[in-house]
Amino acid sequence: MNVIKKTVLFAALLSIVYSCDNAGNKSSERSLPASENYTKHVDPYIGTGDHGHVFLGANVPFGLVQLGPVNISQGWDWCSGYHISDSTIMGFSHTHLSGTGIGDLGDIAFMPVTGEAKPERGRPDEPQSGMYSLFDRSTEKARPGYYAVHLDRYNIDVELTATERVGFHKYTFPKSSDARIIIDLIHGIGWDAPVDGEIIQENDTVISGYRHSSGWANDQKIYFTAVFSTPIKTFEQQKRPYGNAGRMQVSGQLSFDTNENETIYVKVALSPVGTDNAKKNMEAELGGWDFEQTIANADAAWNRELGKIDFRTGNDRTKRIFYTALYHTMIAPSVFCDVNRDYFGSDRQAHRNASFTNYTTFSLWDTYRAAHPLMTIIHPEKMPDIINTMLTIYKEQGKLPVWHLMANETNCMVGNPGVCVVADAVLKNVSGFDREYAYEALKNSVMLDERGQKWMREYGYIPFDKENESVAKTMEYAIADWSVAQVAKAMGKTDDYQYFKKLSEGYKHYFDPELQFMRGKDSEGKFREPFNPFHSVHRENDYTEGTAWQYTWLVPHDVDGLVELFGSKGAFLKKLDSLFIVNGDMGTEASPDISGLIGQYAHGNEPSHHILYLYTVVGEPARTAEKVREALETMYTDQPAGLCGNEDVGQMSSWYILSALGFYQVEPAGGRYYFGSPIMDEASINAGNGKVFTVTARNNSADNKYIKSVTLNGKPYYEPYIDFKDITAGGMLEFEMSNTK
Repeated sequence: MNVIKKTVLFAALLSIVYSCDNAGNKSSERSLPASENYTKHVDPYIGTGDHGHVFLGANVPFGLVQLGPVNISQGWDWCSGYHISDSTIMGFSHTHLSGTGIGDLGDIAFMPVTGEAKPERGRPDEPQSGMYSLFDRSTEKARPGYYAVHLDRYNIDVELTATERVGFHKYTFPKSSDARIIIDLIHGIGWDAPVDGEIIQENDTVISGYRHSSGWANDQKIYFTAVFSTPIKTFEQQKRPYGNAGRMQVSGQLSFDTNENETIYVKVALSPVGTDNAKKNMEAELGGWDFEQTIANADAAWNRELGKIDFRTGNDRTKRIFYTALYHTMIAPSVFCDVNRDYFGSDRQAHRNASFTNYTTFSLWDTYRAAHPLMTIIHPEKMPDIINTMLTIYKEQGKLPVWHLMANETNCMVGNPGVCVVADAVLKNVSGFDREYAYEALKNSVMLDERGQKWMREYGYIPFDKENESVAKTMEYAIADWSVAQVAKAMGKTDDYQYFKKLSEGYKHYFDPELQFMRGKDSEGKFREPFNPFHSVHRENDYTEGTAWQYTWLVPHDVDGLVELFGSKGAFLKKLDSLFIVNGDMGTEASPDISGLIGQYAHGNEPSHHILYLYTVVGEPARTAEKVREALETMYTDQPAGLCGNEDVGQMSSWYILSALGFYQVEPAGGRYYFGSPIMDEASINAGNGKVFTVTARNNSADNKYIKSVTLNGKPYYEPYIDFKDITAGGMLEFEMSNTK
């Protein structure tokens, strides 16, 4: 049986094929609107509530600087430093994560104050205990590239904007003989802790320094230089020793005399290499003091990137969710080099004048599934730099990135997700990097002995008595091994193809044909007992942020093989149907990441994201349409609690964007985007090289969720997916929608 081949009959089983009046052969020559204001549809507060963990503040697409407020509260819901439930601000820091499940960064924080203010976090029940201020939400404004708020305690208005590497502050003070600006190099976000730092006054308007910290990124250093529009009256530095190596935790206070409503501007440039480079970044990106123009430039930068998809629908709510989602996908990966392309590498060395733009913040366990497949479509100009960054990381640390942050390999989460991203780029014929070297990186990264991989080669799977999270690790490694196998096949490396193809079937060891679940096995081949498919934590944990209900379906690379384990397509579908119905107790230690539940389908966490499309893969597209529409409508809203799980650096939003357009890349690499149920009327995608790919959904509505027929460039189309090469060639994909299955 070959389920995927059977789905070639997908559209043939539908009713009469719709043919448009125009052949569509000129649609690739269309241009996108030049003057559309896309930023007006973005609401940065979406995802700041519940467990979305998104960044709120001022930045430009993929910029090194994310300049925004930090609350005094700490905990899981403050991984980005900000939560909609909080009314405190203790500073405005220049680096943030967005949507992660672990907190870090919060580097180089500035806080304007009046009078005495201790450079401490403070306590919520004692407003004078630190430097924080309360604020009224009604004074807060946020839009792409701009943030503003009034600090009640100090009667100071704060406005922020940014370029790629420079944060721009505008502080409007009351009349004061003791106006101050605190430079805080001590307090980070989440796991972050300072281990060293320095602040130097260079003259009466320039301060420079660095912050060295240890946290999720174990060894992180960021340099800065700050220029003030008003001469500094006094400068004081506070230091406290850290450890026994002469290291210091540092903060500083600058004082000014201010008249009523006097404005002080501050420009803060960052560099991963040194303060001299920070000054070069400042000179190149923000030589002047035109704050309003910088806001306008940031808005224009966001409009250019958001305009890569012209998404047309009469539903304002849907448009707001869509463009906010698109905005979220472009906070990271972020530039991690200077204007001269100097960068700090994984080998702990500064590298000069690189041939590529270096990036960081690769949440790959999340983003390989949808965010990177989306990026290959709408950001082709960035893909060579993204892949060259990953290959350079391989060169410097001996493997492709797993979860890479500020030149640090965190090794967070399981599997080899960077392998999938590089393999996808090779199979999609992305140019600008060495394919043979990429294959070397792919192969060597999956052949290491670390993180349980050696057991894969010895047993064909990872026994639970050898490694914790054994099922999750094996299934993710199998996905990466399949990706390597596909590249080997494409490059004519037959022996390697056979070897890695076999490894990619390691998931089969875990399937219990009696219970129809993936279950942990020990090194003797015995299933773990006792077993409860609802529990995410046992005495030992076989899964990562999930249960057997979710992980049984984590075979996006070999759906045919998974169907065969069930014995028939009917048995497979019966079990898959039950996923969305069954309810059970996940136990007291259940991971909070198992969220956004429909039955036991968990849309709030990434291993589930392909599952809704399995119906289309096996020839039942109507069921995919139903489930996709349900997720689009119930798991995403235009409110602060508008995400059903962590944003995870763009993955949650990327699922929405692709699904709203009507397709999703199920397999980890290769570029087949399977059809679901589009929710727009029409969308034009700038696919690069002057090509525009337009997707139209005719007769679309809440009831008309089923794809009745498909045409590509005016001709009947019978595949259940659209291929990457067809998208990037430009053209027109037309869905005729119906309320009939």
